[in-house]
Amino acid sequence: MAGIGSRLRPHTLTVPKPLTLIAGKPIVQRLVEDITKVVNQKIDEIAFIIGPVAKGFPADTEKQLLKIAQNLGAKGSVFIQEEALGTAHAIHQAASVLDGPCVVAFADTLFKADFKLDDKADGVIWVKQVENPKAFGVIKIQDGRITEFVEKPQEFVSDLAIIGIYYFKKGEILKSEIQYLIDNNITEKGEYQLTNALENMKVNGLTFVSGQVAEWMDCGNKDVTVLTNKKVLEFSHLEGENLVSKDIVLENATIIQPCYIGAGVKLINAKIGPYVSLGDACVVENSVIENSLIQQNTQIKYANLSNAMIGSNAIFNGKFSSVSIGDYSELT
Repeated sequence: MAGIGSRLRPHTLTVPKPLTLIAGKPIVQRLVEDITKVVNQKIDEIAFIIGPVAKGFPADTEKQLLKIAQNLGAKGSVFIQEEALGTAHAIHQAASVLDGPCVVAFADTLFKADFKLDDKADGVIWVKQVENPKAFGVIKIQDGRITEFVEKPQEFVSDLAIIGIYYFKKGEILKSEIQYLIDNNITEKGEYQLTNALENMKVNGLTFVSGQVAEWMDCGNKDVTVLTNKKVLEFSHLEGENLVSKDIVLENATIIQPCYIGAGVKLINAKIGPYVSLGDACVVENSVIENSLIQQNTQIKYANLSNAMIGSNAIFNGKFSSVSIGDYSELT
């Protein structure tokens, strides 16, 4: 999670993208919870790789991440990638924990899958069939095994896109291959790429299989993040999860499910939903909001919002419909 989240600005100016709340939980927390369910094994340690505080990571980021690991019964550790030199370089910052079975995941994506690990394979690469494979790293498969990794192919190779979640039976082999890339300065456009390490591992005889996901939810920019919020709310509602806090105030207000309503929220002359997340201590007056993602402690008045994303500690008072404003902003 070391990227600066430039496509999600202004929301990532004060909060790292993976700590953005989706239906009341940080993206990275949802991701590690989902991975824990899929691998169905005890998680000993969760290592978070972040960027430096100087590039937008708040000073309390480490504390938040360690708490996420603790809540899952795992040891937490935090590593810093001081310079953005690619995916393999980022993973290399946590080389000290790459030992034995491990999962590597990029923390700007969420997924839904019913998949059991193949303990006969050396690794599993999670993929999703996509319409435009040119924008992704893809895999080729033959007889159930992955035969090739291709980064953003301009000619059609495969429509199975790598979603950014990987299982390795032996993390020490991954560590060795990444070290080889760095020692020999093997880069793509100046960056050390994980796909190169995967290709070397395959050439050296390791067996990789694919794990397909039913749903792949991106959090790359404002529109897809709002869409991801909608999908998470849909899944939670279907699973019977109640996401409306008991500690809320309703005055002539209506909530249309599915919604997440945080603790201490006040709704006055308001119609909320469907597909709305309102973080803790928000106040909404004389407004209609649907399909929107609002963070915490934000005040909204006289609004008619759809496909909106608003940060924490913001004040919004106006007749705009689709907005994207960050933390501590005022639009009145």
